Amino acid sequence: MVYRYESDEDAFVGYPRSGSDLPEPTPTPGPPAPAGPSPSRFPTPSLPRTIRPGLPATEPIPARPPVQIPSPPTLPHGYAPTGPLDPPPSRRSGRSGSGRGGGRLWQVLVGGAAVLVLLALCGLGVAALLAERSTNNDQTGAAPPTTAAPVADSAAGELDSRDTDQQPLTAREVFPGKKLVVADGRPAYDVLKTHSGGSCAVAATGEIADLLVRLGCSQVVRATLRSPDGDHLVTAGLFNLTDKASAQRVRDRIRQLLDERQGRFSGLAAGDGTTAVTTAAARVGWQVRGHYIAYCLVVRADGGAVPAGDTAVREIIYDMIELHLDKGVLERRAAGGTAVQPTAKATEDTGTQRGTDGE
Repeated sequence: MVYRYESDEDAFVGYPRSGSDLPEPTPTPGPPAPAGPSPSRFPTPSLPRTIRPGLPATEPIPARPPVQIPSPPTLPHGYAPTGPLDPPPSRRSGRSGSGRGGGRLWQVLVGGAAVLVLLALCGLGVAALLAERSTNNDQTGAAPPTTAAPVADSAAGELDSRDTDQQPLTAREVFPGKKLVVADGRPAYDVLKTHSGGSCAVAATGEIADLLVRLGCSQVVRATLRSPDGDHLVTAGLFNLTDKASAQRVRDRIRQLLDERQGRFSGLAAGDGTTAVTTAAARVGWQVRGHYIAYCLVVRADGGAVPAGDTAVREIIYDMIELHLDKGVLERRAAGGTAVQPTAKATEDTGTQRGTDGE
C-alpha cells in the first residue's frame, strides 16, 4: 500500500463565491507550478531495503532476431486497401495444416463406411426381391402339372362306364389289319380271323359265360392269331361290361371258376390247322381297364400241353393284353384318338384252362 501526506501548502483554499464580502485572492508572482501530478499528501514511510537473493548464473540467452514484417504491397497511386490482408493459413484456424488434413481424412473414412453399409443394405433388399420372384416363378412353373392331372384322370374316367363311353367297339378298331405289330422292331402276328357280336356267351362256357351275361356284358370283339414263330395259336379280345365295378366282379370270379372247372374261355376257330385253339389245354390271362375285360388264351399249334413257366407263352400273353389291347386300343379310346401317358397298370391275372376233351 502507498501512503500519501498532504502538507499545509497543499491545503485546499476555497474560492469566495460571487457577491461575498471576502476579497478575491491576489495571485502571487513566482515561477509557474510544475506540470504533472501534485505532490503526495501522504508521507512515504521509510521501509528497509529488501535484498533480493541473487539468481544463479545462467548462460546468456541469445537474442532473437527481429521479426521481419513484410511491407505492404505497393498499390497504384490513388488506391488504398479495402480491408485487412488475409492472415497466413496457419493463423486462420489456429491449427496446423496436418491437423486439418487428418480431420478431413477421418470424415472421408466415416462417409465411405456409411456408403458401404447403405450399399450392403440395398444389395440385401435386391437379393430378397429376386429370391421372392424366383420362388413365385418356380411356383408358377409347377402349376401346370397339378392342373394336368385332372385332365389325365378325366380321360381315364371316360372308360369307367358305358354312360361316358357309349360308342361300341368294332373289329376294325381292335384288329385293323391282317398283320399286328405290338411294338416297333417286334415281329408281326398274323391275324387269321376276327369276330364282333353282342352275345358274350359265345366267347366262354359254363359259369363264366353265365357270369358275363348276368353282369351286363353287351359285346365281345375277338380274333384268332398265329404267333410270329408259328408254334402257337392265340385268341384274344375285349368284353364290354356295364361299368368298372361289374368288370372287376367278373375278374375276381374267373380264377375260382377255372380252378373248379366250371367254365372256360372259348377259342375262335379260323380254318384248317386252327382246331387246337378250341380244344387243347390253354394258358389264359385277363385284365380290367375301365368297364372292359381284356383276355387272351394261348395253345400250342400242334395241340400239345403247354409246359408250366413257358416264357414264350408268357410273352405272347403280355403282347396281346398289355401292349396291344390296353396301351394300344383302350388307350387311344380313352384319349379320343390322341396318345397320352398310360394310367396306373391294371390288374393282370393268368391261369390254365383244360381242353374240351377233359385233358
